[in-house]
Amino acid sequence: MTQAQQPQATPAPQENSPPPARTSTEPAGPASTAPSLGRLVGVDLARALAVFGMYVVHIGPPLSATHGVASWIRYMADGHSSVLFATLAGFSLMLLAGRREPKTGLAGRQARARIAIRAVILLALGTVMAIEYGGVIILGFYGVYFLLALPLVRLRARTLAIIAAAFALVAPQLAYVLSSLLTPSAQQSINSYDPLRHLSEVGVLDLLLTGFYPALTWLSFVIAGMALGRLDLSSGTVQKRLAALGAALTAAAYGMSLLLAGKGALRSLAEDGPSSGSSGPMPTGGGPMPADGGSFPDLSASSLLQAGPHSGTTFDIIGSVGIAILVIVGATVAMDRLLRLRRLAKPVIAVGTMSLTAYVGHFLAQSVFSTPAGTGTQQSWLPLIMYVLGAVLFAAIWSRFFRRGPLEYLLNAATRSANRIR
Repeated sequence: MTQAQQPQATPAPQENSPPPARTSTEPAGPASTAPSLGRLVGVDLARALAVFGMYVVHIGPPLSATHGVASWIRYMADGHSSVLFATLAGFSLMLLAGRREPKTGLAGRQARARIAIRAVILLALGTVMAIEYGGVIILGFYGVYFLLALPLVRLRARTLAIIAAAFALVAPQLAYVLSSLLTPSAQQSINSYDPLRHLSEVGVLDLLLTGFYPALTWLSFVIAGMALGRLDLSSGTVQKRLAALGAALTAAAYGMSLLLAGKGALRSLAEDGPSSGSSGPMPTGGGPMPADGGSFPDLSASSLLQAGPHSGTTFDIIGSVGIAILVIVGATVAMDRLLRLRRLAKPVIAVGTMSLTAYVGHFLAQSVFSTPAGTGTQQSWLPLIMYVLGAVLFAAIWSRFFRRGPLEYLLNAATRSANRIR
């Protein structure tokens, strides 16, 4: 996430995902619309890839210290892993609200209450973690995404896709104008009345506009994930159409950006400041925040033509959604059709079923073991490899005895009060 730091995301972590052994992650709904095992395992695999992408950003060497394949991996992790997190967050909302068909009546009210409770808990947890780790924490942003997306949970896939596209086309320009109008003095004045800002580095203004994963622009990813959640991902026709869509969005967005802004259009903002693993203070100047926690001067209007990770432009959003779609569809197809690979990937998939635990855990482990973040002095990939192996080992062992990860269990227990709604 610092990507969050460049806008933060949350979380990504899909707190609600069920273990691979289950036949459906959908809390309730008609049997005819229950998702296949392979499809849900593919989503969990995508979550695991998002988790490991965050590890790369927070623990691996900075982009400037990598070369060849390693440089490509680091570049793809910047921004794209947190975007994948946010897209999967939207998918998870549909698991709660009703996958193919939205829940209505009492079930619908209880589902919306569960989402609201989860949102408040994630916002609180994100705020607490931001006190120690700074604006890179995506969980608080996740909470805001959930609250803002709550009115949309009953919409159909086509409507959700249209709304996501509208946000992608309009929100970056609106964010640029608002950031330009928001002077440092105005920002400080707003923050002085913000109780969240007094507690941590991430206040309401950061959550909505100036933080690492501002809701104004990042809601596009969440709503796109909600649209995916309403589709039958087990259908070969849907898979082919989504793969074509993802490839088209990626090629069109990055191709147009390169054509309009030149060869530097896809430059990662991680190259302009500290690593996204930084937990230092966020900049307070006007304008968008860099995805990796560093500061950079106010951007000109021409920056809206760029498409680099965490640039937050229309091209960046469209291209990143395209990549997220390709990853989700690719993981789904692989798990549906390659049974041997599914068996071999089971420990990795287990990480995806407890992504909230894996996400929070790697920050806590960094503090306990004093692991250096991906800064200019961190050149080795060994810490990253050890964290990935540690997460896989923990998840594999835990999933043999428990249905949910530790934090997933607590989060699920906290939402049971929604069952009292009538």
